Amino acid sequence: MSAATITSKGQITLPKAVRDRLELGPGDRVDFVLAPDGRFDLIPVKASIKSLQGCVPAPAKPVTIEAMAKAVRARAKRFAS
Repeated sequence: MSAATITSKGQITLPKAVRDRLELGPGDRVDFVLAPDGRFDLIPVKASIKSLQGCVPAPAKPVTIEAMAKAVRARAKRFAS
C-alpha cells in the first residue's frame, strides 16, 4: 500500500509506485471521482482530442458541404413537425 502526506498548501506527491502503475509523468493530470461508497477514485486524464483521430471511418464517397447542409435541413424539418 502506498501513502502520501498532505502539505500545508493542501498538496500531495503521488508515490512513485502509484505514478508508475498509472503511467503518469510530469504535467499529466488526474481526476478525483467520488465513488458511491464515499471513497475517491484517482483517474488518469491522458486522452486529448487528438486521440479521437481516426475513430470514425471516412465516408465511402466524399460529401459536399451543400449535401451536408441539405441533410441537416431535412432532419430539422422532421423534428419540427
